Amino acid sequence: MTTLRTASAHGLTWAKSSYSSDGGNCIETAAGQLAGVVPVRDSKVPTGPAVVFTDSIWGSFVNAVKGGQL
Repeated sequence: MTTLRTASAHGLTWAKSSYSSDGGNCIETAAGQLAGVVPVRDSKVPTGPAVVFTDSIWGSFVNAVKGGQL
């Protein structure tokens, strides 16, 4: 896991989950835009840094959530 600084994240298109509500506890992803990685950031801090996961780690996390394991 690495951190993507704001300057590096400029120009990415960020998406929030359709399951997100207006409660303010949301993350955004820029999936499919950088080879082999998925940047993830706090939607409340769009100018802040992003945490970057490999595609495989992010996929494992998403599958675990969908499967009710997390």
